[in-house]
Amino acid sequence: MADSTFMRYIERESSWLAFNERVFELAKSPDSPLLERAKFLAIFASNLDEFFMVRVATLKRRIATGLALKGPTGEQPKEVLASVLAQVKSMVTDHAEFFRDDVAPKLLDEGIEIVDWEKLTTEEREYLDTLFTNRVFPVLTPLSVDPSHPFPYISGLSLNLAILVKNPENGEDVFARVKVPPLMPRFVETLPRGTGRFLPLESLIAEHLADLFPGMEIIAHHSFRVTRNQDLEVEEDDSENLLHSLEQELLRRRFGPAVRLEVSRDIDKRILDRLSEELGVEANEIFHLPEPLDLTGLFSIAGLDRPELKFSPFSSRTHPSLVEVDTDSVTGEIFEAIKRKEILLHHPFDSFTSSVVSFLEQAAADPKVLAIKQTLYRTSGDSPIVDALIDAASAGKQVLALVELRARFDELANVRWARKLEEAGVHVVYGVLGLKTHAKLSLVVRDEGDQLMRYCHIGTGNYNPKTARQYEDLGILTADPELCDDLSRLFNQLSGMAPQTDFRRLLVAPRTLRPGLIERIKREIAHAEAGKPAGIRMKLNSLEDENIIDALYKASEAGIKVEIIVRGICALRAGVPGLSENITVRSYLGRFLEHSRIFHFHNAGHDELWIGSADMMHRNLDRRVETLVRIVAPNSHQKLMVLLDELTSGKFAAWFLQESNEWVRQTQNSIGEDLQDLQEFLIARSKASQ
Repeated sequence: MADSTFMRYIERESSWLAFNERVFELAKSPDSPLLERAKFLAIFASNLDEFFMVRVATLKRRIATGLALKGPTGEQPKEVLASVLAQVKSMVTDHAEFFRDDVAPKLLDEGIEIVDWEKLTTEEREYLDTLFTNRVFPVLTPLSVDPSHPFPYISGLSLNLAILVKNPENGEDVFARVKVPPLMPRFVETLPRGTGRFLPLESLIAEHLADLFPGMEIIAHHSFRVTRNQDLEVEEDDSENLLHSLEQELLRRRFGPAVRLEVSRDIDKRILDRLSEELGVEANEIFHLPEPLDLTGLFSIAGLDRPELKFSPFSSRTHPSLVEVDTDSVTGEIFEAIKRKEILLHHPFDSFTSSVVSFLEQAAADPKVLAIKQTLYRTSGDSPIVDALIDAASAGKQVLALVELRARFDELANVRWARKLEEAGVHVVYGVLGLKTHAKLSLVVRDEGDQLMRYCHIGTGNYNPKTARQYEDLGILTADPELCDDLSRLFNQLSGMAPQTDFRRLLVAPRTLRPGLIERIKREIAHAEAGKPAGIRMKLNSLEDENIIDALYKASEAGIKVEIIVRGICALRAGVPGLSENITVRSYLGRFLEHSRIFHFHNAGHDELWIGSADMMHRNLDRRVETLVRIVAPNSHQKLMVLLDELTSGKFAAWFLQESNEWVRQTQNSIGEDLQDLQEFLIARSKASQ
């Protein structure tokens, strides 16, 4: 088995679907509060939307263009696509039926109901009739299809009604389409006083189709939803201006080919045939589901003000090293705190706002700060970080913003940020040609009289204060001269021309990160062969790269214990005799999205720790600028070791990857005691320290 290439790896798309199945398990778990279960159902649906827009679309493009090379598992893209579509059909059916048969009845028990029109009271109907006339009808645009009206463009992920009407003058059937307005509430309250009863917006529109097609006979109407290829293809080598090219590509993306059609189960065959023909979808790309379609709409239900049906409230703490820092200070208090001791941040338990945001806001306001250099991959719509950079530039400071325009699905927002920053006088660059800049870096230069001091932040997560409250991430604030010098060199490389830059505390993709990790894995093997202590622990989002996986297999064969903690994709096979019998793979999912990356090498007792932005995927290691930073400060080192010890202790409920490639959730220990929830444990510890 160890010599079989076909059996060495798990197929990437199948592994991702297994991850989304774990999300579904959280929705099914009675340990999850009811509205959180609804939220996990919405996350499952949203994840699948992105999966089709990118991964399924990529498979279809490879097949269509003839780039149908076998993957690492030996399967052709056509085989992978067929397998994926079959798996997804089963998953989405289970997902929709579970909401209908389990979560919806439990919501009803709590006074929250998604109702059909037929179940409305007279008072509710009268209210909704008026609401439709005043608020919905003016927004709608019915589009019929006939010789003078071509089939309308159907935007990706929009919810629509397909309608068959009869013209009484000539007796002909006419196809029509009405788009459900995406900016209106997905579920409409049936009365203004908040009864807890909601009607799907498409049902409200369906009951008033006669107002949209006066004089026509409504024969049939059904909801449907289209998913399109939303992946970007910007040919940078031919683009003198990446910003302009990306703007053009964003316009083109709206018209990407359809990759999925979701329809109601009882859809009229004539309507379905017309949709499938016009949209160009095959039978295996059509998903027949119980209504309501598009369960991403459950985000709105999960957002109801019913705290007793949600996780207990949690507020991030200010990191102990920053408690005494005046966040409104312009006298550099935060820099003095960082100078005293490197600060290891663990979000969301440590507040992002009172640490990273405060760091940049004080840098912008402090007259001693001369320069700020910053990467931006994703940020929030009302970003205080962008505002701080603009304020700094307005104050005459040198400000460099490396904006990654191609951050998937945030491209348009980043284009706008880039324009806004440029207008404010910020030096905006887009990184190295051909590479996405995914590294999370910030560098501040401060004049402290007798010397110029540099301070930096390196993290595993985006500079987004909103997601920082929901994502588990790590970062350091430090004044270490060696690391700050590394960042100065790296920023110069990204903004100028310095391709051969060497670093002392950084591993940087695409040049040194993969070789650096493999070198350290080989070092562990050498230690083991010499009879010295050896061990490897990795926490990451995805593990796909065959070179890294093969190195870990060799470590396992050398008798080294390898412990992997992975949130999403894992192409490595665990526990296979002769191949990976010393490798365990576990996964933690919960109220926060596990997002940090940690790499630990025992190194014969001289433990070496790294954190950073990179997952072990081809795109991260070959097509992105990524960084891992070596943790050397004793206090940070110790805290990370404690965290890893907890993650691998066996005290917490987790999913474990089996030799059969199945994921099995373990919620009890060997003597039948319930295991703790990792994130609730970390929340409790954070609260206890406040």
